[in-house]
Amino acid sequence: MSVKSVLLAGLVLLALVVAYLLGNDGGAAPAQAAGQPLAAPAAAGTTAAQARTLTMVGKGEASAVPDELSFALAVGATRDDLETALADASRTMDRVLGSLTAYGVAKADVQTTGLSMYPVYDYHSYGPPTLRGYKVNQRARVLVKDLKQGGKAVSAAVAAGGNAVRVNDIRLQVGDPDAVMAKARAAAVKAATAKAEQYAAAAGQDLGDVLTLKEVTTSNRSALTNTYELNGLMDRAAAALPVPIRAGKDDLGVTVQVVWEFE
Repeated sequence: MSVKSVLLAGLVLLALVVAYLLGNDGGAAPAQAAGQPLAAPAAAGTTAAQARTLTMVGKGEASAVPDELSFALAVGATRDDLETALADASRTMDRVLGSLTAYGVAKADVQTTGLSMYPVYDYHSYGPPTLRGYKVNQRARVLVKDLKQGGKAVSAAVAAGGNAVRVNDIRLQVGDPDAVMAKARAAAVKAATAKAEQYAAAAGQDLGDVLTLKEVTTSNRSALTNTYELNGLMDRAAAALPVPIRAGKDDLGVTVQVVWEFE
C-alpha cells in the first residue's frame, strides 16, 4: 500500500471519529444554564392545575307531603265462552272507571297495563281435564290527583266492581317532585361548600372558582308503596266507607361532587 493510501485512510478514520463525538454531544440534553435551577418533575398524570384543586362531596335532602295517590286495578270474568268473558270484563271495567269520575279521575289519569285471556280447566283424579270456560283479566293503573279523594276513589272502585275487582299496589306520591329536588340540590351544594371552606381555611388557602359540579346519586324514600289489597268480598257497608289514607312524607335526597380551584 502506498503512503498516499495510508494517509487517506487515516483522514477518513479521523473524520468518522469526529462525527461520532459531535453526534453524541448533540443528542445529549443541553447543559443547565448558569444560575437556573432544574424544574422539578410533575407527578405522573397530574397537571399543575390539578395539583391546586379541592374536591368535596355534599348531601342534601328535602321533604314533601304526598298530594297524589295511584293504585292498580284488575277486573276478571270467567264465562263459558271467551267472547262473553271479554264483554263482561269490559263492562265491569267501564263501570268501575265510571265510578271514579266523581273523585276527579279523568280519562288521562287511567292507563291500561294489561289484558290476559286463557282457558280454565277442571282437573279430576282420573281421566283428562275438562274445559270449564274462559277467563279474562283486564288491568289498569289509576291516578287520583287529589289525595283527599284517594280513599273515597278506592272504596268506590271496590263497590262498583263487586267480586270481580281487585285493588292493590296503592302508592302515595308528590305531584311536583322537581320543586322538591331543587331544594335538595341547593342543600347538597351548600353542604359541599361548607366543608370545602373548612378544609381550605385549615390549609391556609382561599377557594377560587368552581371547576366542575356533578350530581352523583339521587334517592326517594316514599311514604307508602305496595300496601294492602282490597276486593269485592269485603262487606258492602265497609266498601261504602272511604279507605283511610295517611299521607306521611316523602324524603328526596341528592349527592353532588364539586371541584374548586385554589386562588
